[in-house]
Amino acid sequence: MEGECMRREEGQVEIGVVTSEAVHRVAEPPPQSTVDKVKVRMKETFFPDDPFRRFKGQPLKRKWVLAAQYLFPVLDWAPSYSFSLFKSDLVAGLTGISYAKLASLPPAVGLYTSFVPPLVYSVLGSSRDVAVGPVSIASLVMGSMLRQAANPNADPYLFLQLALTATFFAGLFQASLGILRLGFIIDFLSKATLVGFMAGSAIIVSLQQLRNLLGIVHFTKKMGVVPVMSSVFHNTNEWSWETAAMGICFLAFLLLARHAGMRRPKLSWISVGAPLASVVVSTLVVFLLKAQNHGISTIGKLRCGLNRPSWDKLLFDGTHLSTTMKTGLVTGIISLAEGIASGRTFASLRSYKVDGNKEMMAIGLMNIVGSCTSCYVSTGAFSRSAVNHNAGCKTAMSNVVMATTVMLTLLLLMPLFAYTPNVVLAAIIIAAVVGLVDVPAACNIWKLDKVDFLVCLSSFLGVVFVSVQQGLAIAIGLSTFRILLQITRPKMIALGNIPGTSIYRDMHQYKEAKGVPGFLILAIEAPINFSNTTYLNERHVAVITRWIENETTMEDKEASLRFLILDLSAVPTVDTSGITFLNELKKSTEKDGLELIFVNPMGEVMEKLQRANKIQEFLGVGSLYLTVGEAVISLSPFIKESA
Repeated sequence: MEGECMRREEGQVEIGVVTSEAVHRVAEPPPQSTVDKVKVRMKETFFPDDPFRRFKGQPLKRKWVLAAQYLFPVLDWAPSYSFSLFKSDLVAGLTGISYAKLASLPPAVGLYTSFVPPLVYSVLGSSRDVAVGPVSIASLVMGSMLRQAANPNADPYLFLQLALTATFFAGLFQASLGILRLGFIIDFLSKATLVGFMAGSAIIVSLQQLRNLLGIVHFTKKMGVVPVMSSVFHNTNEWSWETAAMGICFLAFLLLARHAGMRRPKLSWISVGAPLASVVVSTLVVFLLKAQNHGISTIGKLRCGLNRPSWDKLLFDGTHLSTTMKTGLVTGIISLAEGIASGRTFASLRSYKVDGNKEMMAIGLMNIVGSCTSCYVSTGAFSRSAVNHNAGCKTAMSNVVMATTVMLTLLLLMPLFAYTPNVVLAAIIIAAVVGLVDVPAACNIWKLDKVDFLVCLSSFLGVVFVSVQQGLAIAIGLSTFRILLQITRPKMIALGNIPGTSIYRDMHQYKEAKGVPGFLILAIEAPINFSNTTYLNERHVAVITRWIENETTMEDKEASLRFLILDLSAVPTVDTSGITFLNELKKSTEKDGLELIFVNPMGEVMEKLQRANKIQEFLGVGSLYLTVGEAVISLSPFIKESA
């Protein structure tokens, strides 16, 4: 055997001279201590964006300034803020009304949620376009989950306590993810999952508004489309034509204004001002015509002034602790996903980067602060952020403008909302969530990836026909299952030579690629670990069997199978099970009369083989090559000798 290896080594040099194909040695990885490896791995995992790069080579004073700007982005843009930027942010900051009724909370709580969190985000947030406030989906989920523990009508104070406590836990969860640099967890919510989830949630939110749009008094508390529509048609005797007429008129106006703003960005001020105009006009109509006496329900009297801090309302006793923690976790994930998605979407449109971990910290801290100041869960709302973007928002100052506007409302204008009809709030909510149904994105997903579309459809149907939280769980489960499937069932492809070159490619993809007589060339395109070694072992046996069957049917058969070349270029790492698999693979190929050849093992793979004392056994003389082309040229003479 040693003699053959020596002859092969000599053959490598000779073939290399004749064919001008130099045989290069695969370099062994440089030695690295375990501590250094852990440092590198931790940095790649938790600091992929290398946030400390900006501090290198800077004087100490400058480092302190950069650190302050990193922690508080407001210090980055505030010094260069100008009146021209303020004009853009002013238009963007005048957004509509809250979603508090979706969460079964008093309208004033929704206004507070549009006051305190935007101020916190303007200091800590890294997105220029995100508009912070309550969002429809998180509001709906919080209301439905908390109603299982308390009745908002029978005991509104307890319900408010539960909402504030759930908001605290949501913020704690979100901030913890950011502080621990675990932002990659949100990446499990794929684009397909979010498209289906947002569309389904928009449908559910819109259907829930049929109660106020039709003036129905007794309405289901469930969120599925079947119970909602059943409740609508079982209570036709409660329908109010006056309420429906007013709702349809204002809804049509809001949708037309939204369409005008989307078609012509210069008219975005129309879509921005439409909700406020609807509130003002509808309030005047109700007040002048005394429409509340004709079946049109209104918000009712609201107290002016700012509430005292609400940290004493946080409820941490064991009776409701599990409910508030579960609600906080679910609404925290939902609101975080929408906030991060909104920030990344509009950042990509304006060619700047949003730090996901900083966003998590900002959203989490503003919810923690919000829970102590009479606010419920809030995040970056996609619909509001779109208005910000179209209005020409340049900085996070738009959130300050919005907060200031809401503060003035809380201090001076609250009595004016007494005659605001609930049907207009319903119309505003429906018009806002319509944009969450992204049909072009769903069509694009169908065009690109049918499995992704299945995930999208499952998310949509789960939300619409089961519940929002279970629909989200179904979508995450399917996405996770797909990831696990890709890990446990990696690709093992057969490579062939493209005639006239030394290039080897997938024979299924490149029809002109041909197999080389006497060689079976396989490539693995995934890490080799405990989850996929059994599959890879079964797969390589099947490939060899199929190759032999095909080879025996060839009329121009030149040589029997002699070498199995395994291209490891796309295998970044192996574990203990992977080393065992390679060992068993070598033994099985030798049993079949074949010789196993490795091509371009990565540094970590080489290192693991060294640690397992398999480097000489696996990667001996003539068994290791840098490229497939070099391996085939060097080993071809031995095919001819055996023939």
